[in-house]
Amino acid sequence: MKNVRLNNGVMMPSVGFGVYQIPNVDTTQAVLDALEVGYRLIDTAASYFNEKEVGDAIRQSGLKREEIFVTSKLWVQDYEYEEALKAFDKSLKALNLDYIDLYLLHKPYGNYYAAWRALEKLHKEGLIRAIGVTSFSSERLQDLFLHNEVKPALNQLETHPFFQQEAANAFLQAEGIVHEAWAPFAEGQNDIFNHPVLKAVASTHNKTVANVILRWLNQRNIVVIPKSVRKERMIENYNSFDFTLSASEMAAIAQLDTGKSPIYDDQDLTTTKYIGLHRIHN
Repeated sequence: MKNVRLNNGVMMPSVGFGVYQIPNVDTTQAVLDALEVGYRLIDTAASYFNEKEVGDAIRQSGLKREEIFVTSKLWVQDYEYEEALKAFDKSLKALNLDYIDLYLLHKPYGNYYAAWRALEKLHKEGLIRAIGVTSFSSERLQDLFLHNEVKPALNQLETHPFFQQEAANAFLQAEGIVHEAWAPFAEGQNDIFNHPVLKAVASTHNKTVANVILRWLNQRNIVVIPKSVRKERMIENYNSFDFTLSASEMAAIAQLDTGKSPIYDDQDLTTTKYIGLHRIHN
């Protein structure tokens, strides 16, 4: 599996395994299965409440620490400078690791300037190899890096056939910031796995719709982190990169873009208030 180079020179796998919404009791085995399949990027977060189980799997896998690229995220509740340092320490201890490869601000709310400066400190100290953000609009991301020392290495955005993020993708590529897709399958919205366009492309290549979506993202230079608790599905997702979509197929999929999220509206005040005030610990 190919790697991508982050803007500070750190190499990162282009395909990873996400553990969002995987219950604690299932996480360790799921990550062990993913590592056995061949995944070397594992994506978790403090707000997923399964960092400990991810760390348990890493230790049980028998793989060398440097062979596995670990991503975690800081929740909005901990965006003040000192709170961010403490929250990172909790995540590091939960994972039982000496460092985290990539650490992200989880949402663009609250005092993310203070949080970012805490991440810059941790990065300088070598406790984090690269720092980035999740769900930042291009204007907020630009504002962040224009007024801070370290430029984010990555922005993790909701990206899938119904919400393709063309403008954001162009901006990120121009700025040398990696685009990573969360919810690559749109969390099943709009009956994505039965969409006639995607099914037709999949049939042409004797692949699944999931294969086509992951390959489509990959051909747009977007890192993907699909998740599943079923090993056969992990294998299926991992085998999405041994074929190439034609220009006409890429164009057909481009027509599916609605320009908005089917999962949640990040301009909706009730939604953003909930996310901004949501607490994950006392």
